[in-house]
Amino acid sequence: MLPVVAVAILVVVAVVAVIVLRRVSVEKPPIEIREGVEAIPGPSLAGRGQPLPVVLVHGLFGFDKIARFHYFRGIAGHLSSLGCAAHAVRLPAAKSVPERARVLVDAIAALPGGRFDLIAHSLGGLDARYALAKLGLAERVRSLVTIGTPHRGTPLADLAAEGGPLAIARKAIAAVGVPLAAIDWLSTPALERFNADVVDAPGVRYACVVGKIAGSAALPLSAAHAYIKSIAGPNDGLVPVSSQYWGETLAEIDADHFQQIGWRIAVRHTFDALGLYAFVVARLGDLVQPVENPIQVASARSE
Repeated sequence: MLPVVAVAILVVVAVVAVIVLRRVSVEKPPIEIREGVEAIPGPSLAGRGQPLPVVLVHGLFGFDKIARFHYFRGIAGHLSSLGCAAHAVRLPAAKSVPERARVLVDAIAALPGGRFDLIAHSLGGLDARYALAKLGLAERVRSLVTIGTPHRGTPLADLAAEGGPLAIARKAIAAVGVPLAAIDWLSTPALERFNADVVDAPGVRYACVVGKIAGSAALPLSAAHAYIKSIAGPNDGLVPVSSQYWGETLAEIDADHFQQIGWRIAVRHTFDALGLYAFVVARLGDLVQPVENPIQVASARSE
C-alpha cells in the first residue's frame, strides 16, 4: 500500500512539472464537440438567451496566468472568439476554501457589469459553492458549473488527513512553509460536513460536467487512478466519478483531470476541451421552461 501511496503523491509533483514546461499551442477556430463527450439531455426549454460573461475559477495549486501559460488552456480566448467574455481569476493556491472563496468574491466584485456564469474546475467548485451560500455571491451569479469537482471528497486527500498514512509527511511539508490547508477540505469526512453546512443558494442554477478515464490512464496519473479505482471506482485520475455529480448533469466526458482544462499528459489520447466549454456556455444560455406542479394540475382538473 505505502509504495502505491508514495507514487500517488509523486504524481502530483510530476503533473505540475509537465504543465509548467509544456508550451501553449496556437488557439483553434470555433469547433464542435467531438468524441469523448456524452451530452445529457436537459429539461424542456423555452429558447436560448444571450450568454452572460463567464468567470473561470481554478482548482488546487492553480493560477489564472503565468507568463504565457493559462490554467484554463486556450479556453478564455476561445470563448471570447465566440462572443462570450471570459475572465480568469487567481485564488490562493492552497489555502482553505473560506479564504479562497473570499478572494473569489472580491475578484468578481471588481469586475464591471451585472451577473455572471461561473465555470469552476476541481477545488474551485467548492470555493464557488461556499461563496454563493455564505458570502453573498449569489447576487452576481446566474449559474455555477463545476467540472471535475470533488463534491464528496477524494481518497487521495484522505491519505494526508489526520491519522492517515501520509499525515506525518504532510506536517513536515507544512513546517517548511508550504501551505496545504486546502487538503483538509478535500477529504471524504470533510466534504460530508461541508455539504451539510453549505446549501445551494436559491435562484442559482447548479450544474456539473463529470470526467473519467475510460481506458488506461496516462503514466503520470496511472498510480493515483489505480488507487482511487480500488477504493471508489471510476475516476479522472484524481477525483472519483461518484464525487463529481452536483445539480444538473450537463455532460459526462472521457477526459482526465487535466484534459478537462485543456492540458494533455497522455501521449495518444486527446480531448476537445475548447468544444466542451463552448457547449457549456451554450447550455447556460438555455431558458428553462417552467414545469407545472403535477399535484396542483391534478387537483385543478378534479375540481
